[in-house]
Amino acid sequence: METYYNPADLAKFAKMGEEAPELWKKFMAYYSAVFQDGALTAREKALIALAVAHAVQCPYCIESYTQECLEKGSNPEQMTEAIHVAAAIRGGATLVHGVQMKNVINKLGF
Repeated sequence: METYYNPADLAKFAKMGEEAPELWKKFMAYYSAVFQDGALTAREKALIALAVAHAVQCPYCIESYTQECLEKGSNPEQMTEAIHVAAAIRGGATLVHGVQMKNVINKLGF
Protein backbone atom coordinates (compact mmCIF):
# COMPACT_ATOMS: atom_id res chain seq x y z
CA MET A 1 0.00 0.00 0.00
CA GLU A 2 1.40 3.37 -0.99
CA THR A 3 1.20 6.16 1.56
CA TYR A 4 2.47 9.70 1.83
CA TYR A 5 4.89 8.57 4.53
CA ASN A 6 7.52 6.14 3.30
CA PRO A 7 8.70 3.80 6.08
CA ALA A 8 12.14 3.76 4.44
CA ASP A 9 12.43 7.48 5.19
CA LEU A 10 12.85 6.78 8.90
CA ALA A 11 16.38 5.58 8.13
CA LYS A 12 17.08 8.97 6.53
CA PHE A 13 16.48 10.88 9.77
CA ALA A 14 20.19 11.62 10.22
CA LYS A 15 20.21 13.47 6.89
CA MET A 16 18.50 16.31 8.75
CA GLY A 17 21.93 17.18 10.11
CA GLU A 18 23.59 17.68 6.75
CA GLU A 19 23.00 21.42 6.43
CA ALA A 20 23.33 22.23 10.13
CA PRO A 21 25.76 19.69 11.61
CA GLU A 22 26.43 21.57 14.86
CA LEU A 23 22.73 21.96 15.63
CA TRP A 24 22.16 18.30 14.74
CA LYS A 25 24.97 17.25 17.06
CA LYS A 26 23.46 19.29 19.91
CA PHE A 27 19.98 17.93 19.23
CA MET A 28 21.21 14.33 19.18
CA ALA A 29 23.17 14.82 22.42
CA TYR A 30 20.06 16.18 24.09
CA TYR A 31 17.80 13.52 22.55
CA SER A 32 20.12 10.74 23.69
CA ALA A 33 20.38 12.16 27.20
CA VAL A 34 16.61 12.46 27.53
CA PHE A 35 16.12 8.75 26.89
CA GLN A 36 18.70 7.52 29.41
CA ASP A 37 17.56 6.03 32.69
CA GLY A 38 16.88 8.75 35.24
CA ALA A 39 13.92 9.35 37.50
CA LEU A 40 12.07 7.37 34.82
CA THR A 41 13.42 4.19 33.29
CA ALA A 42 14.27 4.04 29.60
CA ARG A 43 11.31 1.65 29.26
CA GLU A 44 8.92 4.17 30.82
CA LYS A 45 10.30 6.91 28.59
CA ALA A 46 9.77 4.74 25.51
CA LEU A 47 6.11 4.25 26.52
CA ILE A 48 5.70 8.00 26.94
CA ALA A 49 7.34 8.56 23.56
CA LEU A 50 5.00 6.04 21.95
CA ALA A 51 1.96 7.78 23.43
CA VAL A 52 3.20 11.23 22.37
CA ALA A 53 3.98 9.89 18.89
CA HIS A 54 0.33 8.94 18.55
CA ALA A 55 -0.85 12.28 19.93
CA VAL A 56 1.27 14.21 17.42
CA GLN A 57 0.51 11.61 14.75
CA CYS A 58 4.08 10.92 13.63
CA PRO A 59 4.16 7.61 11.75
CA TYR A 60 7.96 7.49 11.90
CA CYS A 61 7.95 7.90 15.68
CA ILE A 62 5.14 5.36 16.04
CA GLU A 63 7.19 2.81 14.11
CA SER A 64 10.38 3.60 15.99
CA TYR A 65 8.89 3.65 19.49
CA THR A 66 6.74 0.58 18.91
CA GLN A 67 9.96 -1.32 18.28
CA GLU A 68 11.72 0.44 21.15
CA CYS A 69 8.94 -0.41 23.61
CA LEU A 70 9.01 -4.07 22.62
CA GLU A 71 12.81 -4.17 22.89
CA LYS A 72 12.63 -2.58 26.36
CA GLY A 73 10.17 -5.21 27.59
CA SER A 74 6.78 -3.52 27.23
CA ASN A 75 3.91 -5.67 26.06
CA PRO A 76 1.10 -4.78 23.64
CA GLU A 77 -1.38 -4.27 26.50
CA GLN A 78 0.87 -1.67 28.18
CA MET A 79 1.54 0.03 24.86
CA THR A 80 -2.16 0.20 24.01
CA GLU A 81 -2.97 1.59 27.45
CA ALA A 82 -0.33 4.30 26.97
CA ILE A 83 -1.98 5.25 23.68
CA HIS A 84 -5.35 5.47 25.42
CA VAL A 85 -3.82 7.86 27.96
CA ALA A 86 -2.61 10.06 25.10
CA ALA A 87 -6.03 9.88 23.44
CA ALA A 88 -7.78 10.89 26.66
CA ILE A 89 -5.46 13.85 27.17
CA ARG A 90 -5.77 14.90 23.52
CA GLY A 91 -9.56 14.60 23.70
CA GLY A 92 -9.72 16.53 26.95
CA ALA A 93 -7.53 19.27 25.52
CA THR A 94 -9.85 19.53 22.53
CA LEU A 95 -12.90 19.79 24.77
CA VAL A 96 -11.41 22.32 27.18
CA HIS A 97 -10.67 24.60 24.23
CA GLY A 98 -14.44 24.70 23.84
CA VAL A 99 -14.34 27.19 26.72
CA GLN A 100 -12.72 29.62 24.28
CA MET A 101 -15.66 29.08 21.90
CA LYS A 102 -18.11 29.70 24.74
CA ASN A 103 -16.25 32.89 25.69
CA VAL A 104 -16.65 34.20 22.12
CA ILE A 105 -20.32 33.19 22.04
CA ASN A 106 -20.93 35.01 25.33
CA LYS A 107 -18.96 38.05 24.18
CA LEU A 108 -21.10 38.27 21.03
CA GLY A 109 -24.28 37.96 23.10
CA PHE A 110 -25.56 34.65 21.81
